[in-house]
Amino acid sequence: MPDLDKFLCNSLLGWLVIQVILTLVYLLSLYSNQKNLLPDDQLPKTAVILCLRGADPYLRQCLRALLQQNYPQYELKIVVDHQDDPAWNVAVDTVQALGVTNVEISPLRNVRNNCSLKCSSLVQAVSELDDSYKVVALVDSHSVVHPNWLRELVNPLAHPKVGATSGSCWYLPRGKYWWSLVPYISNVSLVIQKYLFGMPWGGSLAIKTEVIQQTGLLNKWSLALCEDILIGSVLRKHKLRVKFVPSLFMVNREESDLSGLKNQIQRQVIASRLYHPQPSAIIGDTISSIIIPTLVLMSLIWTSFTGQWENFKMLLGCYVSYTVGLLWLMLILEHGVQQMTRDRLQPIVPITFTTIFKLLIGIPLTQWIYGLGLLSTLGMTTITWRGINYRIFSAWNVRLEEYKPFRRS
Repeated sequence: MPDLDKFLCNSLLGWLVIQVILTLVYLLSLYSNQKNLLPDDQLPKTAVILCLRGADPYLRQCLRALLQQNYPQYELKIVVDHQDDPAWNVAVDTVQALGVTNVEISPLRNVRNNCSLKCSSLVQAVSELDDSYKVVALVDSHSVVHPNWLRELVNPLAHPKVGATSGSCWYLPRGKYWWSLVPYISNVSLVIQKYLFGMPWGGSLAIKTEVIQQTGLLNKWSLALCEDILIGSVLRKHKLRVKFVPSLFMVNREESDLSGLKNQIQRQVIASRLYHPQPSAIIGDTISSIIIPTLVLMSLIWTSFTGQWENFKMLLGCYVSYTVGLLWLMLILEHGVQQMTRDRLQPIVPITFTTIFKLLIGIPLTQWIYGLGLLSTLGMTTITWRGINYRIFSAWNVRLEEYKPFRRS
Protein backbone atom coordinates (compact mmCIF):
# COMPACT_ATOMS: atom_id res chain seq x y z
CA MET A 1 0.00 0.00 0.00
CA PRO A 2 2.76 2.56 0.74
CA ASP A 3 4.18 1.97 -2.74
CA LEU A 4 0.75 2.48 -4.26
CA ASP A 5 0.27 5.70 -2.31
CA LYS A 6 3.65 7.00 -3.49
CA PHE A 7 2.79 6.08 -7.08
CA LEU A 8 -0.52 7.95 -6.87
CA CYS A 9 1.14 11.04 -5.36
CA ASN A 10 3.91 11.09 -7.96
CA SER A 11 1.36 10.64 -10.76
CA LEU A 12 -0.85 13.44 -9.46
CA LEU A 13 1.99 15.90 -8.94
CA GLY A 14 3.47 14.94 -12.31
CA TRP A 15 0.15 15.74 -13.96
CA LEU A 16 0.11 19.10 -12.16
CA VAL A 17 3.57 19.92 -13.58
CA ILE A 18 2.34 19.06 -17.08
CA GLN A 19 -0.70 21.32 -16.62
CA VAL A 20 1.54 24.17 -15.44
CA ILE A 21 3.68 23.86 -18.58
CA LEU A 22 0.65 23.69 -20.89
CA THR A 23 -0.95 26.68 -19.17
CA LEU A 24 2.21 28.75 -19.59
CA VAL A 25 2.36 27.83 -23.28
CA TYR A 26 -1.27 28.88 -23.66
CA LEU A 27 -0.66 32.15 -21.82
CA LEU A 28 2.22 32.95 -24.16
CA SER A 29 -0.15 32.45 -27.10
CA LEU A 30 -2.62 34.90 -25.53
CA TYR A 31 -0.03 37.64 -25.45
CA SER A 32 1.23 37.01 -28.97
CA ASN A 33 1.08 40.17 -31.04
CA GLN A 34 -2.00 40.66 -33.20
CA LYS A 35 -1.07 41.55 -36.78
CA ASN A 36 -2.33 44.81 -38.21
CA LEU A 37 -5.94 44.49 -39.29
CA LEU A 38 -6.69 44.53 -43.01
CA PRO A 39 -8.14 47.70 -44.53
CA ASP A 40 -11.78 47.70 -45.63
CA ASP A 41 -11.05 47.10 -49.30
CA GLN A 42 -9.18 43.85 -48.50
CA LEU A 43 -11.83 42.34 -46.24
CA PRO A 44 -13.92 39.69 -48.01
CA LYS A 45 -17.70 39.68 -48.04
CA THR A 46 -18.84 37.55 -45.12
CA ALA A 47 -22.01 35.77 -44.07
CA VAL A 48 -22.53 35.58 -40.31
CA ILE A 49 -24.77 32.61 -39.50
CA LEU A 50 -26.76 32.42 -36.28
CA CYS A 51 -28.82 29.26 -35.69
CA LEU A 52 -31.57 29.64 -33.11
CA ARG A 53 -33.78 27.27 -31.16
CA GLY A 54 -35.28 28.97 -28.13
CA ALA A 55 -34.78 32.56 -26.99
CA ASP A 56 -31.67 32.51 -24.82
CA PRO A 57 -31.34 35.17 -22.08
CA TYR A 58 -28.83 37.33 -23.98
CA LEU A 59 -30.29 36.94 -27.47
CA ARG A 60 -31.28 40.61 -27.88
CA GLN A 61 -27.82 41.81 -26.83
CA CYS A 62 -26.26 39.23 -29.15
CA LEU A 63 -28.30 40.42 -32.15
CA ARG A 64 -27.62 44.10 -31.47
CA ALA A 65 -23.89 43.45 -31.23
CA LEU A 66 -23.84 41.39 -34.43
CA LEU A 67 -25.68 44.10 -36.36
CA GLN A 68 -23.30 46.86 -35.23
CA GLN A 69 -20.01 45.42 -36.50
CA ASN A 70 -17.14 47.54 -37.77
CA TYR A 71 -16.97 45.55 -41.01
CA PRO A 72 -17.63 46.79 -44.55
CA GLN A 73 -19.46 43.90 -46.26
CA TYR A 74 -21.36 41.38 -44.17
CA GLU A 75 -24.86 40.03 -43.77
CA LEU A 76 -26.40 38.28 -40.81
CA LYS A 77 -28.22 35.08 -41.77
CA ILE A 78 -30.53 33.98 -38.95
CA VAL A 79 -32.07 30.52 -39.18
CA VAL A 80 -34.79 29.96 -36.57
CA ASP A 81 -35.92 26.46 -35.78
CA HIS A 82 -39.62 27.30 -36.35
CA GLN A 83 -41.72 30.43 -36.82
CA ASP A 84 -43.54 29.60 -33.57
CA ASP A 85 -40.21 29.51 -31.75
CA PRO A 86 -39.93 32.37 -29.20
CA ALA A 87 -36.61 33.36 -30.81
CA TRP A 88 -38.46 34.35 -34.00
CA ASN A 89 -40.25 37.35 -32.46
CA VAL A 90 -37.15 38.42 -30.55
CA ALA A 91 -35.13 38.43 -33.78
CA VAL A 92 -37.81 40.25 -35.80
CA ASP A 93 -38.38 42.89 -33.10
CA THR A 94 -34.67 43.55 -32.65
CA VAL A 95 -34.04 43.93 -36.39
CA GLN A 96 -37.01 46.27 -36.80
CA ALA A 97 -35.91 48.38 -33.83
CA LEU A 98 -32.43 48.82 -35.33
CA GLY A 99 -33.76 49.50 -38.83
CA VAL A 100 -30.95 47.53 -40.50
CA THR A 101 -31.10 45.86 -43.90
CA ASN A 102 -28.08 43.52 -43.86
CA VAL A 103 -29.99 40.71 -42.18
CA GLU A 104 -32.16 37.81 -43.31
CA ILE A 105 -34.39 35.78 -41.00
CA SER A 106 -35.50 32.36 -42.24
CA PRO A 107 -37.21 29.35 -40.68
CA LEU A 108 -35.59 25.94 -40.91
CA ARG A 109 -37.33 24.51 -43.97
CA ASN A 110 -35.84 21.03 -44.10
CA VAL A 111 -35.48 19.19 -40.79
CA ARG A 112 -32.94 16.49 -41.53
CA ASN A 113 -33.33 13.31 -39.52
CA ASN A 114 -29.68 12.27 -39.90
CA CYS A 115 -27.97 15.18 -38.08
CA SER A 116 -28.65 17.70 -35.32
CA LEU A 117 -31.04 20.59 -35.84
CA LYS A 118 -28.15 23.04 -35.60
CA CYS A 119 -26.32 21.23 -38.39
CA SER A 120 -29.53 21.22 -40.45
CA SER A 121 -29.81 25.00 -40.04
CA LEU A 122 -26.14 25.48 -40.86
CA VAL A 123 -26.34 23.36 -44.02
CA GLN A 124 -29.41 25.31 -45.17
CA ALA A 125 -27.80 28.71 -44.58
CA VAL A 126 -24.49 27.87 -46.26
CA SER A 127 -26.15 26.13 -49.23
CA GLU A 128 -28.14 29.28 -50.03
CA LEU A 129 -25.11 31.60 -50.21
CA ASP A 130 -24.04 32.90 -53.61
CA ASP A 131 -20.45 33.08 -54.86
CA SER A 132 -19.93 36.63 -53.59
CA TYR A 133 -19.55 35.37 -50.00
CA LYS A 134 -15.92 34.40 -49.40
CA VAL A 135 -16.15 33.72 -45.65
CA VAL A 136 -18.73 32.11 -43.37
CA ALA A 137 -18.72 33.09 -39.69
CA LEU A 138 -20.58 31.18 -37.00
CA VAL A 139 -21.72 32.57 -33.66
CA ASP A 140 -23.82 31.39 -30.70
CA SER A 141 -26.77 33.28 -29.25
CA HIS A 142 -25.06 33.78 -25.88
CA SER A 143 -22.04 35.49 -27.48
CA VAL A 144 -22.26 39.28 -27.09
CA VAL A 145 -19.46 40.35 -29.41
CA HIS A 146 -17.53 43.63 -29.51
CA PRO A 147 -17.64 45.94 -32.59
CA ASN A 148 -14.33 44.66 -34.02
CA TRP A 149 -15.19 40.97 -33.50
CA LEU A 150 -15.81 40.08 -37.15
CA ARG A 151 -12.84 42.09 -38.43
CA GLU A 152 -10.46 40.37 -35.99
CA LEU A 153 -11.98 36.95 -36.70
CA VAL A 154 -11.64 37.24 -40.49
CA ASN A 155 -8.24 38.96 -40.55
CA PRO A 156 -6.03 35.81 -40.15
CA LEU A 157 -7.82 34.09 -43.05
CA ALA A 158 -5.70 36.18 -45.41
CA HIS A 159 -2.92 33.62 -44.80
CA PRO A 160 -3.19 30.85 -47.44
CA LYS A 161 -2.55 28.05 -44.92
CA VAL A 162 -5.22 29.23 -42.47
CA GLY A 163 -8.55 27.60 -43.32
CA ALA A 164 -10.50 28.64 -40.22
CA THR A 165 -10.23 30.96 -37.23
CA SER A 166 -11.76 30.69 -33.81
CA GLY A 167 -12.26 32.51 -30.55
CA SER A 168 -12.83 30.84 -27.19
CA CYS A 169 -15.62 30.60 -24.66
CA TRP A 170 -15.05 31.73 -21.08
CA TYR A 171 -17.56 31.22 -18.26
CA LEU A 172 -18.03 33.66 -15.41
CA PRO A 173 -16.72 32.18 -12.14
CA ARG A 174 -19.76 32.90 -10.00
CA GLY A 175 -23.56 32.85 -10.10
CA LYS A 176 -26.65 32.02 -8.11
CA TYR A 177 -26.10 28.28 -8.64
CA TRP A 178 -23.11 26.41 -7.25
CA TRP A 179 -23.38 24.23 -10.35
CA SER A 180 -22.35 27.25 -12.46
CA LEU A 181 -18.83 26.81 -11.09
CA VAL A 182 -18.51 23.40 -12.76
CA PRO A 183 -18.56 24.68 -16.39
CA TYR A 184 -16.14 27.44 -15.41
CA ILE A 185 -13.62 25.08 -13.81
CA SER A 186 -13.84 22.45 -16.55
CA ASN A 187 -13.60 25.10 -19.27
CA VAL A 188 -10.19 26.21 -17.99
CA SER A 189 -8.66 22.95 -19.16
CA LEU A 190 -10.97 22.72 -22.17
CA VAL A 191 -9.79 25.98 -23.76
CA ILE A 192 -6.18 24.82 -23.48
CA GLN A 193 -7.02 21.44 -24.99
CA LYS A 194 -8.88 23.07 -27.89
CA TYR A 195 -5.87 25.28 -28.56
CA LEU A 196 -3.39 22.38 -28.45
CA PHE A 197 -5.44 20.10 -30.71
CA GLY A 198 -6.67 22.81 -33.07
CA MET A 199 -10.36 22.31 -32.29
CA PRO A 200 -12.36 25.47 -33.06
CA TRP A 201 -15.34 26.64 -31.04
CA GLY A 202 -18.60 27.09 -32.96
CA GLY A 203 -19.63 30.09 -30.85
CA SER A 204 -17.06 32.32 -32.57
CA LEU A 205 -15.70 30.79 -35.76
CA ALA A 206 -14.91 31.80 -39.33
CA ILE A 207 -14.05 29.59 -42.28
CA LYS A 208 -13.38 30.28 -45.95
CA THR A 209 -16.25 29.24 -48.23
CA GLU A 210 -13.77 27.70 -50.67
CA VAL A 211 -12.48 25.54 -47.83
CA ILE A 212 -16.03 24.38 -47.07
CA GLN A 213 -16.38 23.34 -50.70
CA GLN A 214 -12.93 21.75 -51.08
CA THR A 215 -13.15 19.67 -47.89
CA GLY A 216 -16.75 18.50 -48.31
CA LEU A 217 -17.59 20.02 -44.95
CA LEU A 218 -21.27 20.45 -45.82
CA ASN A 219 -21.58 16.69 -46.29
CA LYS A 220 -19.92 16.15 -42.91
CA TRP A 221 -22.29 18.59 -41.20
CA SER A 222 -25.30 16.91 -42.80
CA LEU A 223 -24.40 13.68 -40.95
CA ALA A 224 -23.01 15.04 -37.68
CA LEU A 225 -24.17 15.79 -34.16
CA CYS A 226 -22.03 18.94 -33.72
CA GLU A 227 -20.44 21.35 -36.16
CA ASP A 228 -17.17 22.50 -34.63
CA ILE A 229 -15.00 19.71 -33.14
CA LEU A 230 -14.68 17.87 -36.46
CA ILE A 231 -13.43 20.93 -38.40
CA GLY A 232 -9.83 20.67 -37.18
CA SER A 233 -9.45 17.07 -38.34
CA VAL A 234 -11.06 17.81 -41.72
CA LEU A 235 -8.77 20.79 -42.33
CA ARG A 236 -5.61 18.91 -41.37
CA LYS A 237 -6.30 16.33 -44.07
CA HIS A 238 -6.08 19.19 -46.57
CA LYS A 239 -2.93 20.67 -44.94
CA LEU A 240 -4.82 23.64 -43.53
CA ARG A 241 -4.90 24.83 -39.94
CA VAL A 242 -7.16 26.52 -37.44
CA LYS A 243 -5.88 29.86 -36.16
CA PHE A 244 -6.96 30.86 -32.66
CA VAL A 245 -7.45 34.59 -32.13
CA PRO A 246 -6.42 35.43 -28.54
CA SER A 247 -8.47 38.62 -28.36
CA LEU A 248 -11.76 36.84 -29.08
CA PHE A 249 -12.81 35.46 -25.72
CA MET A 250 -16.61 35.40 -25.50
CA VAL A 251 -17.89 35.48 -21.92
CA ASN A 252 -20.81 33.14 -21.23
CA ARG A 253 -22.96 34.52 -18.41
CA GLU A 254 -25.65 31.85 -18.46
CA GLU A 255 -26.39 29.97 -15.24
CA SER A 256 -26.39 26.17 -14.91
CA ASP A 257 -28.71 24.08 -12.81
CA LEU A 258 -28.05 20.41 -12.08
CA SER A 259 -30.33 19.04 -14.81
CA GLY A 260 -28.95 21.33 -17.50
CA LEU A 261 -25.40 20.63 -16.37
CA LYS A 262 -25.94 16.88 -16.64
CA ASN A 263 -27.16 17.16 -20.24
CA GLN A 264 -24.32 19.54 -21.12
CA ILE A 265 -21.65 17.19 -19.77
CA GLN A 266 -23.15 14.18 -21.55
CA ARG A 267 -23.23 16.07 -24.86
CA GLN A 268 -19.63 17.23 -24.42
CA VAL A 269 -18.39 13.75 -23.56
CA ILE A 270 -20.20 12.04 -26.44
CA ALA A 271 -19.28 14.73 -28.99
CA SER A 272 -15.62 14.52 -27.94
CA ARG A 273 -15.69 10.74 -28.13
CA LEU A 274 -17.14 10.91 -31.66
CA TYR A 275 -15.12 13.75 -33.22
CA HIS A 276 -12.02 14.47 -31.10
CA PRO A 277 -8.89 14.45 -33.35
CA GLN A 278 -6.96 12.42 -30.72
CA PRO A 279 -9.37 10.03 -28.93
CA SER A 280 -6.50 8.69 -26.81
CA ALA A 281 -6.15 12.17 -25.31
CA ILE A 282 -9.64 11.82 -23.84
CA ILE A 283 -8.59 8.64 -22.04
CA GLY A 284 -5.38 10.22 -20.76
CA ASP A 285 -7.14 13.37 -19.60
CA THR A 286 -9.85 11.32 -17.86
CA ILE A 287 -7.30 9.21 -15.99
CA SER A 288 -5.13 12.17 -15.03
CA SER A 289 -7.86 14.70 -14.18
CA ILE A 290 -10.57 12.51 -12.65
CA ILE A 291 -9.45 9.01 -11.72
CA ILE A 292 -6.05 9.71 -10.10
CA PRO A 293 -7.26 12.64 -7.91
CA THR A 294 -10.23 10.53 -6.81
CA LEU A 295 -7.99 7.57 -5.97
CA VAL A 296 -5.69 9.85 -3.97
CA LEU A 297 -8.67 11.18 -2.02
CA MET A 298 -9.99 7.66 -1.39
CA SER A 299 -6.55 6.54 -0.20
CA LEU A 300 -6.40 9.61 2.04
CA ILE A 301 -9.68 8.62 3.69
CA TRP A 302 -8.59 4.99 4.01
CA THR A 303 -5.26 5.83 5.69
CA SER A 304 -7.06 8.05 8.20
CA PHE A 305 -9.33 5.15 9.19
CA THR A 306 -6.49 2.64 9.41
CA GLY A 307 -4.14 4.94 11.30
CA GLN A 308 -1.39 5.04 8.63
CA TRP A 309 -0.44 8.57 9.59
CA GLU A 310 2.78 8.82 7.60
CA ASN A 311 0.96 7.91 4.43
CA PHE A 312 -1.93 10.13 5.48
CA LYS A 313 0.33 13.19 5.75
CA MET A 314 1.96 12.38 2.40
CA LEU A 315 -1.40 11.97 0.63
CA LEU A 316 -2.87 15.05 2.30
CA GLY A 317 0.10 17.19 1.28
CA CYS A 318 -0.10 15.84 -2.27
CA TYR A 319 -3.85 16.45 -2.62
CA VAL A 320 -3.71 19.94 -1.10
CA SER A 321 -0.75 20.87 -3.31
CA TYR A 322 -2.58 19.64 -6.40
CA THR A 323 -5.82 21.46 -5.57
CA VAL A 324 -4.08 24.72 -4.68
CA GLY A 325 -1.94 24.38 -7.81
CA LEU A 326 -5.06 24.09 -9.99
CA LEU A 327 -6.58 27.09 -8.24
CA TRP A 328 -3.40 29.09 -8.92
CA LEU A 329 -3.52 28.16 -12.60
CA MET A 330 -7.19 29.20 -12.79
CA LEU A 331 -6.47 32.57 -11.23
CA ILE A 332 -3.55 33.18 -13.62
CA LEU A 333 -5.70 32.31 -16.62
CA GLU A 334 -8.57 34.43 -15.29
CA HIS A 335 -6.24 37.41 -15.06
CA GLY A 336 -4.98 36.77 -18.59
CA VAL A 337 -8.49 36.49 -20.00
CA GLN A 338 -9.62 39.66 -18.23
CA GLN A 339 -6.71 41.49 -19.85
CA MET A 340 -7.96 40.25 -23.23
CA THR A 341 -11.64 41.06 -22.65
CA ARG A 342 -11.19 44.48 -21.05
CA ASP A 343 -12.87 47.25 -23.07
CA ARG A 344 -14.50 44.71 -25.40
CA LEU A 345 -18.06 44.78 -24.04
CA GLN A 346 -17.28 41.61 -22.11
CA PRO A 347 -18.22 41.60 -18.41
CA ILE A 348 -15.42 41.28 -15.86
CA VAL A 349 -16.04 39.72 -12.48
CA PRO A 350 -13.57 40.44 -9.67
CA ILE A 351 -12.15 37.38 -7.94
CA THR A 352 -13.01 37.70 -4.24
CA PHE A 353 -12.02 35.53 -1.28
CA THR A 354 -15.55 34.07 -1.40
CA THR A 355 -15.02 33.08 -5.03
CA ILE A 356 -11.64 31.52 -4.20
CA PHE A 357 -13.25 29.51 -1.39
CA LYS A 358 -15.98 28.31 -3.75
CA LEU A 359 -13.39 27.34 -6.36
CA LEU A 360 -11.43 25.27 -3.81
CA ILE A 361 -14.60 23.30 -3.10
CA GLY A 362 -15.59 23.33 -6.76
CA ILE A 363 -12.39 21.66 -8.01
CA PRO A 364 -13.07 18.21 -6.46
CA LEU A 365 -16.79 18.71 -7.08
CA THR A 366 -16.09 19.20 -10.80
CA GLN A 367 -13.90 16.09 -10.91
CA TRP A 368 -16.64 13.96 -9.33
CA ILE A 369 -19.44 15.38 -11.47
CA TYR A 370 -17.49 14.88 -14.68
CA GLY A 371 -16.52 11.42 -13.55
CA LEU A 372 -20.16 10.53 -12.94
CA GLY A 373 -21.10 12.19 -16.23
CA LEU A 374 -18.50 10.12 -18.05
CA LEU A 375 -19.78 6.91 -16.44
CA SER A 376 -23.36 7.82 -17.35
CA THR A 377 -22.43 7.96 -21.05
CA LEU A 378 -21.02 4.43 -21.14
CA GLY A 379 -23.38 2.51 -23.37
CA MET A 380 -25.53 5.61 -23.89
CA THR A 381 -27.00 5.77 -27.38
CA THR A 382 -29.53 8.60 -26.93
CA ILE A 383 -28.96 12.20 -25.85
CA THR A 384 -31.34 15.13 -25.44
CA TRP A 385 -30.46 18.56 -26.82
CA ARG A 386 -32.95 21.41 -26.41
CA GLY A 387 -35.87 19.04 -26.10
CA ILE A 388 -34.92 16.84 -29.08
CA ASN A 389 -33.76 13.24 -28.69
CA TYR A 390 -30.94 12.01 -30.90
CA ARG A 391 -30.02 8.38 -31.38
CA ILE A 392 -26.24 7.98 -31.78
CA PHE A 393 -25.01 4.93 -33.69
CA SER A 394 -21.64 6.34 -34.77
CA ALA A 395 -19.99 9.64 -35.64
CA TRP A 396 -21.69 9.76 -39.04
CA ASN A 397 -24.83 7.83 -38.18
CA VAL A 398 -27.07 10.11 -36.11
CA ARG A 399 -30.86 9.92 -36.01
CA LEU A 400 -33.24 12.63 -34.88
CA GLU A 401 -36.03 10.60 -33.29
CA GLU A 402 -38.92 13.08 -33.35
CA TYR A 403 -39.03 16.76 -34.23
CA LYS A 404 -41.03 19.17 -32.07
CA PRO A 405 -40.96 22.98 -32.15
CA PHE A 406 -39.28 24.52 -29.13
CA ARG A 407 -41.48 25.25 -26.14
CA ARG A 408 -40.28 27.15 -23.10
CA SER A 409 -40.43 24.85 -20.08
